[in-house]
Amino acid sequence: MTAQDPAAGEPDAPVRIAPGPIIAYVLLACGLAWLLALPLWLGDGLAAPFAGLLLPVIMYTPAAAVVIVMLVMRPVPRGQRLRFLGMWPLRPASRVIWMSVISLFGTVAVVVLAMLIAIAFGWMTPDFVNLSGFAETVQAGLPAGVALPSPWILVAAQMASLPIAAATINALAAFGEELGWRGFLVPALRRYGTWTALLVSGAIWGLWHAPIILLGYDFGRTDILGVLLMVGGCIAVGVLFGWTRLRTGSMWPAVFAHGALNAAAGLPIVFRAAGAPFDPALSIVLGVSGWIACAIVVVVLLLTGQFRKQPALAAAKA
Repeated sequence: MTAQDPAAGEPDAPVRIAPGPIIAYVLLACGLAWLLALPLWLGDGLAAPFAGLLLPVIMYTPAAAVVIVMLVMRPVPRGQRLRFLGMWPLRPASRVIWMSVISLFGTVAVVVLAMLIAIAFGWMTPDFVNLSGFAETVQAGLPAGVALPSPWILVAAQMASLPIAAATINALAAFGEELGWRGFLVPALRRYGTWTALLVSGAIWGLWHAPIILLGYDFGRTDILGVLLMVGGCIAVGVLFGWTRLRTGSMWPAVFAHGALNAAAGLPIVFRAAGAPFDPALSIVLGVSGWIACAIVVVVLLLTGQFRKQPALAAAKA
């Protein structure tokens, strides 16, 4: 069993989730995602005019699955549900707050590291001077004859607003997923061991994306390879998000980390050179370069003993 964080000052939580509610949660979360994505499959896919509104709704299917499992199967006693899910209390508050700040800015740093790794391996050709790729993308969306302002003005505004967007609208959207994956699934699986909880929850999280990945989301691939890439990316990123959950006993740092990921994931597209090959499978944070970046961070956390510092989430397997 992983050592308890002495600072937590709490005994092992008595709640142990049986396999039934875990399986029911996974089936519900994935089933609801497919159900809500069905209009996209029957229509114009991601090009459908309502896709931008439907995708954030799909992000709340894990939360809906948690609510249904909690109310119907009652795997956690009513008075312990908020604590089990890591929603409340924020104890100690300083640890949760500081980890949330670190998670927000640290996730942006991981995205940047992944981009630099992609550049170092020759998977991405950057243009940090003229931002030609970004200018090309923006210009394509403007009406004919409309002049494009300096790309750096637009990028500077985007960079300045990134932390705010990550901590507000993106975090709000990410809450629906995080309540399910890090709020419920990680502590539910924790009894089987730290790495089982992190790796299995990450893999399921990746598979949950299948309805939109198979439509070309993120990687532009509509085959099983796109799903496998997403599974790999979600495992890599999920280990870090899950670590914040284990380290603090709270789901909120993962919410802000996820918000930052969604806000910053497009940085490689902003800094790519126009006309140069760009494969998201290699160059974005959920692709191979991101796997390497996350692995580097995980190794640092392991070497500094950070995975051994965990407040109790759920009773360990006997």
